[in-house]
Amino acid sequence: MFELLLCSTLTILPDYLFRRYVQGKRIGQEITFYSVWFDLRWGITGCLILTVLLITTVFYNHPSTTNVTLFFRTVPLISETTGRVAEVFVGASSPVKKGQPIFRLDNSAQEAAVESARRKIAEIGAQTAVTQTELEKADNQLQEARSSLQQATDELETKQELQRRSSGTVAQRDIEKLQNIEDGRRAGMAAAQSAKRSVEERINTLLPAQKASAEAMLAQSQVDLDKTVIRAGVDGRVEQFTLRPGDIITPIMRPAGVLIPAGRSSGSKNVWYSAPSNCTTARVEVGVQSPPSAA
Repeated sequence: MFELLLCSTLTILPDYLFRRYVQGKRIGQEITFYSVWFDLRWGITGCLILTVLLITTVFYNHPSTTNVTLFFRTVPLISETTGRVAEVFVGASSPVKKGQPIFRLDNSAQEAAVESARRKIAEIGAQTAVTQTELEKADNQLQEARSSLQQATDELETKQELQRRSSGTVAQRDIEKLQNIEDGRRAGMAAAQSAKRSVEERINTLLPAQKASAEAMLAQSQVDLDKTVIRAGVDGRVEQFTLRPGDIITPIMRPAGVLIPAGRSSGSKNVWYSAPSNCTTARVEVGVQSPPSAA
């Protein structure tokens, strides 16, 4: 009905105005119910033809249709994050290739996150070098504690051997003192061994885990940085693209434009065009009817 009313204003109305004001015909006298077709035949015929063409064009270009060419499949251009547009690479209507950047959001925060993750990785590398030095220090302390323990043990065994040979040569108090010294140095060696194991665990377990976490953070930050550049997922043409630097774009707002994929596929039931996550937020399914087989 809307198409018919719109087309009548372009066909029947001008025809009636011509009959009324140029030829002087009036409704109810020269133009009657029975003479409408004869007097307004050009306008009525043009209205019907224009209405059929308009309806056909609308349904032919509608995104939900599955019986026409692939040229009218559209992919909305929407960013995955909210941001301010920093740079636009295409015009309002421009051909694009797959992977070509379309526009870029302000990425200062994402670049700072990437740089922070890189600095964290460098910091962990420096900690690894320092920990290697600490491991050498712990190993030297362990060797020192082992030597001191061996010395105390030798002295204790010597005093005990002298006491067994001659009970009055060495006082019992000296033997007890040496025994306490040996126990203390044995505990010192155990502490040195624990310190060395702790440093080894830091080198073999803690620092690699921290480095892996920092590398994962770097990868995530890089993904967020890549999402600020919206690229074309397929070859096609960008239409209705009115985005300009300084505009704010969010995923819940209307698309910045549409991408019409190029090319045509036939002989298959479903043709999928899936744009990358950093380009678009929709995957469009195109159903193309297979050509009828020969009888």
